[in-house]
Amino acid sequence: LFGHSGACSACGQSIPASEMVMRAQGSVYHLKCFTCATCRNRLVPGDRFHYINGTIFCEHDRPGGGLLTGHSAPLQANGIMSDQKVRRSLF
Repeated sequence: LFGHSGACSACGQSIPASEMVMRAQGSVYHLKCFTCATCRNRLVPGDRFHYINGTIFCEHDRPGGGLLTGHSAPLQANGIMSDQKVRRSLF
């Protein structure tokens, strides 16, 4: 259910099947681990974020300012796609 390893992409710890998760571009995260790489603020459903080269950035801290080189998406826990909002998943 959580990808190949069943582990959080940020901390590497296993994710129980009953735990809600956040997903971005095929990676799976504990809710507490889904944070901006720059400011470390936790991102929650409804927040916009940028997933660039496997790294998550909040809207404010995205690299490059106005020009974006990766996917921009609002957070979703169920498979994030460009320009979407965050949802949580319960598996």
